[in-house]
Amino acid sequence: MARLLLLFFFMLCSFSVFAQEEYATPKSGEGISAFLERNNRPARTYYKEFLKLNEKRLRGKEELRLGVKYVLPPLRSGKPVAGEGKKDSAANVSSSTSSGSGKKNVHEPLFGKALANVPVTSNRLRGACFYVVSGHGGPDPGAIGRIGKIELHEDEYAYDVALRLARNLMQEGAEVRIIIQDAKDGIRDDQYLSNSKRETCMGAPIPLNQVARLQQRCAKINELYKKDRKNYKYCRAIFLHVDSRSKSHQTDVFFYHSKHSAESKRLATTMKKTFESKYDKHQPNRGFTGTVSARNLYVLANTSPASVFVELGNIQNTFDQRRFVISSNRQALAKWMMEGFITDYKKSK
Repeated sequence: MARLLLLFFFMLCSFSVFAQEEYATPKSGEGISAFLERNNRPARTYYKEFLKLNEKRLRGKEELRLGVKYVLPPLRSGKPVAGEGKKDSAANVSSSTSSGSGKKNVHEPLFGKALANVPVTSNRLRGACFYVVSGHGGPDPGAIGRIGKIELHEDEYAYDVALRLARNLMQEGAEVRIIIQDAKDGIRDDQYLSNSKRETCMGAPIPLNQVARLQQRCAKINELYKKDRKNYKYCRAIFLHVDSRSKSHQTDVFFYHSKHSAESKRLATTMKKTFESKYDKHQPNRGFTGTVSARNLYVLANTSPASVFVELGNIQNTFDQRRFVISSNRQALAKWMMEGFITDYKKSK
């Protein structure tokens, strides 16, 4: 009798544990971070636990498969444990810290395996939250330039700069929301970036219709901002694009701001001044001809946080193309924009 009661007890416990498990299926193009975020489990807190629970279900070590049901980590209650971030974070901070420094390490698979672990080396942007948006994506490649028979697609180069910028901001202690995502690409050092249609808006398919596409990314930013504005004193969005003009038209980076936002104008102006100082240092005889102007662009008019729209150059021009195809130049663009944000953040205090 005692054995039967013991067996019944273990069966009851097993059933209780099983009953608590939750499952969900990923959407097309959705990475683990976006999948967890959609299911109210910030990857910062749940990423490693998710990998352990679904080790046999994943493709490789960290890639979701369509049509597969994945076990969701049990929701945690109470305050985050040491080393974890706030509940609504979109980044993934590991529980380990840098050796002897006390600094956190951010884990973001979107950067690719080699760069997924991001050491947070500064707190200059602590308390700031950014929405980094690369233009076009999915079914829309944006502007297309050519070098010989090779096509340069705007969405691929804007995305690579966006990832680099996001990583730089994270290293400075900022919270970063990467709005347009490609689960496979990561940060690439190739000259000619391969073209794809995998990009999503944080897991959701990107519409081909221009208005629908812009509405989608603005709605996502505004949805996140409603929560973020309670936790972060400085929230800014940046939209990264590559212009297309005649082949003979060489341009420097230029910036647009909202007509109705003083904060947007200040940010765009600060970005321009940062680039001017960098050109004075690195190319003193060249000068910088980038501009700042107000534009009634849809994303600037319909995004709640103050925003800046950046055109990185003319994808048709031979000289401007060097700014895109050389990876160190893409990194420089990201670094200078990050420094512009730091300066603007200090001005806002």
